[in-house]
Parts: sequence; C-alpha cells; structure tokens
Amino acid sequence: MAAWADAADALRVFVKEVKAGQSSFTQTVYAPNGTKPKVSSGRFEFQRPNRFRFSYVKPYVQLIVGDGVKVWFHDPDLNQVTVRRLAEALGSTPAALLASGASLDDDFELKALPDQGGLQWVQATPRQQGGTVLWLKVGFRPGARVPATFEMGDSFGQRSVLSLPDLREESSLPAATFRFTPPAGADISEQ
Repeated sequence: MAAWADAADALRVFVKEVKAGQSSFTQTVYAPNGTKPKVSSGRFEFQRPNRFRFSYVKPYVQLIVGDGVKVWFHDPDLNQVTVRRLAEALGSTPAALLASGASLDDDFELKALPDQGGLQWVQATPRQQGGTVLWLKVGFRPGARVPATFEMGDSFGQRSVLSLPDLREESSLPAATFRFTPPAGADISEQ
C-alpha cells in the first residue's frame, strides 16, 4: 500500500499510472430543491485513453459507451441512440477524469481537502469556465491507487455522487467492451 502526500497526489498518480479498471457503481443525483434523490446503478469499465462503458441496470437499462472518438447513448426501451463527439460529451465530467489521457493539471485546478468519512478528498475545479460542471470532488481510501467516490456540482444546482465500491485496476480490457453497434431499427441522432 502506497502513501500519498495528499489526495491531489493520489489523483495525479491514478490519472498517470492506472490504465484500465472496472467496478459496479451507484449514482445518486440530488436536486437543488431537496426532492427525493434519483438513484441508479450498474457496471462501469474504462481504459485510457478515452474509452469507457457505463451499463446502467437500475432503475432503467441504459448504455453509455465512449469508443475513443464518439460517445454513444443507448436507451433500449425507446430503441434510441444519441451520438456525440467525445470532447463535447466529456468536458469536465467524472468520466473525463476516469478515462481521459489528457493532462490533469492543465484541465483542472486541484486542491486537497480535509479527510472525511474515512476518505482522502481532492477538489478538481475545471480551468475552463462556462461548462455545466462547476466542481468535482474525488475521494480515495488511504493509500489506494483508485478512487472510491466522485461528487460533482453542476450549474443547474444539482449534486451528483458516483460511488465505485469495488473499482479494481486492470492491465487492459477486451477491445469489444468499448465498441457500440446500434441495434437494427434504432432511431439514431448525431449531435
């Protein structure tokens, strides 16, 4: 188990050295008005640079695949696929921190925060202003090379928490994990 100076150092090591990983996830979105939070869960995989897969299973099945060039959003219930260019879809999101090959310190201002809830925290504020993401907080278990939790505040006043309880580092994942082929008859929209 390694010891980092602080969580900002741990995040830099994660982005630089961890090339692939996978975990179950729970995502909780808190509305600004305090209404009941929306909770979803599923499976997450990533491989640098810029490949990721969020397979939502609850409360609705949905798939988001970043293939290194585009991000594919598939809603099987509606048989709809939305396609966006990777740079436009990621911006300063947790997925960008998890899967990007970009320079962390070029894109974010990092600030170590006090330990809380058994985690070491760092705040990552996007250097480019005007996006929907205002701030990200990343929590690491002490000495871990992979994050346990992401929190994000957006310009709509929402706060989202992405928990990755069993994120494990991998040397690589099968290339097919990050390919998406729209199903026959799907309504496809490119943005």
